[in-house]
Amino acid sequence: MRQTAIRPVRSVAVIGAGTIGASWAACFLAHGLEVVAYDPAPGAPELMRRMVAQAWPVLERLGAVAPGADPGRWRFEADPARAAEGADFVQESAPERYEAKQPLLRAVAAVLPADVVIASSTSGLLASRLAEGCTHPERVLIGHPFNPPHLIPLVEVVGPHASRAAIEAALAFYRSVGKRPIEIRKEVPGHVANRLQAAMWREAVHLVAEGVASVADVDAAVSEGPGLRWALMGPTLTFHLAGGEGGMAHFLRHLLPAMQGWWDTLGRPEMTPELQRRLVEGVAEEAAGRSVTDLARWRDEALVRLLAAREAVS
Repeated sequence: MRQTAIRPVRSVAVIGAGTIGASWAACFLAHGLEVVAYDPAPGAPELMRRMVAQAWPVLERLGAVAPGADPGRWRFEADPARAAEGADFVQESAPERYEAKQPLLRAVAAVLPADVVIASSTSGLLASRLAEGCTHPERVLIGHPFNPPHLIPLVEVVGPHASRAAIEAALAFYRSVGKRPIEIRKEVPGHVANRLQAAMWREAVHLVAEGVASVADVDAAVSEGPGLRWALMGPTLTFHLAGGEGGMAHFLRHLLPAMQGWWDTLGRPEMTPELQRRLVEGVAEEAAGRSVTDLARWRDEALVRLLAAREAVS
């Protein structure tokens, strides 16, 4: 990918149109783009139609629908290469396995000009391996969203093997559709955000395993406390404020020793069948009869209000 000017994006190929791909499609359509999708599942077109219809009024409430944007400006193709032909950007969201993603990426790359970025939604696979065997592998990278992509701003852009032009094009494209992309400069399994989630959940599981608190109370310790601050700023900036007028320098001088003592006691729980049973039972008790669908609907509605509130004070 040698171009100096960034290709304007008017059409996006969504390769893999399940829950993540269809949510991506809603985001792209809301920003006035044309979407061509591919997914081998028999019910994929209906799923996408339903998810776009559900997402559209939510995006309108957020002011995220561009003038003239059309929720029906998409079509399905039965072949991934045909879906990609003519696209200015590709967002792949196939199942989380190299053997599922690599053939699709190779087929798509073979029909596209060298300046078209191919981004994978993978939550943990390595970009360098995904690019193996692709035509112009330097334009294949990761654009990992958080679920649901049409609402959550974060996108992790990973491609240390990729060209600078491809990275810049991906960052610019994601910004243009209302996202907050971050560049991850070194490949690590799980990227950044999922590693942070995994580290916290490991300690949450350890606390349950040791009988320190119930599943519900450990969850509340996050959602009713630091999680509220984390919706506004990350942990380092949060601790900068914890240092008062002296900021991070004061925090490090006066509070770091205590925190390092806590680090030394963090756990590495063994996920025994008994512990897994306790987690399943604990989350069922916390859900209090609400189905996964009910909880997801509540989460998304709360996310809309939270995003609107952040926008109002930013």
